[in-house]
Amino acid sequence: MSAHALPRIAIYGAGSVGGYLGARLHEHARVTFIGRHRVIDTLRLSGISWSDLHGGSGRIGAKALDLQLDPFAAAKAHLVLVTVKCSATAAVARELAEVLAPGVPVISLQNGLHNAKVLRAALPGHPVLAGMVPFNVLRRDRGSFHQGSSGQLMVEADPSLAPFLPLFANAGLPIATRNDMPAVLAAKLLLNLNNAINALSDLPLREELSQRRWRRCLALAQREALAVFTAAGIHPARLTPLPARFLPHVLELPDTLFQRVAAKLLAIDPLARSSTWEDLESGRATEVDAINGEIVRLAAQHGMTAPVNARLVALIRQSERRRTTWQSEQLLQELRQSRPAYERPMAIL
Repeated sequence: MSAHALPRIAIYGAGSVGGYLGARLHEHARVTFIGRHRVIDTLRLSGISWSDLHGGSGRIGAKALDLQLDPFAAAKAHLVLVTVKCSATAAVARELAEVLAPGVPVISLQNGLHNAKVLRAALPGHPVLAGMVPFNVLRRDRGSFHQGSSGQLMVEADPSLAPFLPLFANAGLPIATRNDMPAVLAAKLLLNLNNAINALSDLPLREELSQRRWRRCLALAQREALAVFTAAGIHPARLTPLPARFLPHVLELPDTLFQRVAAKLLAIDPLARSSTWEDLESGRATEVDAINGEIVRLAAQHGMTAPVNARLVALIRQSERRRTTWQSEQLLQELRQSRPAYERPMAIL
């Protein structure tokens, strides 16, 4: 197929996820990256390289990339992938509404629960599909993006997606279409509660999750979230061989036993880090409000509190102002003490 016959895909947000997906799709579509000056200028100098935990890799020189600052660059797109931070979704939606051709599908591949809804409100003439990126992507250096954990893209089932499914599969990014994306996003949010903990630990994900005290911190946040989900009538999808409600129990297993179980749930390589860690290291605002903060807001809507997740939000906000690293026993005690007295164990182990 000639280059001119390839579909046009605009990726709005050329950060870690957008950069990685665009690099993988580059040989199979005419990809346009739309981003901020800082990101686009970097890619104009370095090009893009990608790698994954399975040993795959590739590189695209800067001259071969379509790098744009103006949202008008999406005007000829046949498909748009939105990969910006949640705080930028409303602004991106307004910009796309002014330039997209009628009927062009838009996929939100972002953290949080509500981005597709925000995009739909501004793009009534377009199929707007909720999507989920299950794997971790780390920007290693300038334009180098590494997929550090396993998983398959999931996108809301819709006829408009059908022409693009073979393209993504050929790029090594097969899409699983789902009819339960709200449940999928809730399950992903449950896993993403570790982003803040990983950032505070300043450890690679695999090393952090290999230590029981860190996992107990995550178990506290997840149990709280599961209680809030129950009150809200939200039932997280099963994204691993275990139902979501069992995850806190698995996290609290002794290290040796946990490692056996975890090996069957998710592959993580030594390079993987959370996006929150990456943001703190780069001096950028994090998405903690759309992750742990979402549990806090949802709890308030149902007459509850979520003190563990509220404390994690506060600690990340403090670390945005002045980078702070915690020890596992210190953070575990901090989170346990944040709970109401009647919920605390009689002794801190």
